[in-house]
Amino acid sequence: MNGKKKPLPPGQFVYPSFERFGLGLFAKRFPNQTERIELSIGGDVESTLTVAGELSSLPRVEQVSDFHCVTTWSCLDVRWSGVRFSDFYEQIVAPRVKPRDDATFVVFRGQDGYACSMQLADLLAPDVLLADTVDGHDLGIEHGAPLRLVAPAHYGYKNVKHIAAIEFWRDRRAYRFPFPYPQLMDHPRGRVAFEERARYLPIWLVRLVYRALMPGARSKMRKALLAYRSRGGSRA
Repeated sequence: MNGKKKPLPPGQFVYPSFERFGLGLFAKRFPNQTERIELSIGGDVESTLTVAGELSSLPRVEQVSDFHCVTTWSCLDVRWSGVRFSDFYEQIVAPRVKPRDDATFVVFRGQDGYACSMQLADLLAPDVLLADTVDGHDLGIEHGAPLRLVAPAHYGYKNVKHIAAIEFWRDRRAYRFPFPYPQLMDHPRGRVAFEERARYLPIWLVRLVYRALMPGARSKMRKALLAYRSRGGSRA
């Protein structure tokens, strides 16, 4: 970067390490399996499909991008590898699953029970990946094994880990942000550049609340991961 400090998006600060992080409800929830990729594709579609080895037929790409958590911390220059979501959609989903033309509300569901939505137009950006490695290594439990979404322009909570299902819907009827968390925590797009951290609430208030909750969330995640490893959890 020619000695220049990389500018950060509004309201973010650099955190020195890239750790497992997320909603406290999911701290003790881990995927059932991490060695094999298997995705269920459905929604408002002509045919459902289970995708397994098909991802290996798509071109692999590697990219370096920044990761921005909605709670205001950032990790810079993370190296991901996987396949572009646009290739996945155009070469597998569109011809074989055939979503309705207006099925542009996309829901990702993780093995741990977490779910979040994205707009199809955002997912087709060239830097959005279905990733299976980070910094040259297979994804571990902390970063979403065996497969996760990487959407650098969107806050981390939109980047679903341990993906088990992808659904293409015409509207929100089949989706709810994980209970008991309030729906206002889930912005329809969650774009970092526009600081779309939540719905309705003023940005300054959201920043304050998230920063206050961050230490407790980190502690809970660390303890849960240590307990998982002590039980012999795989790819930890």
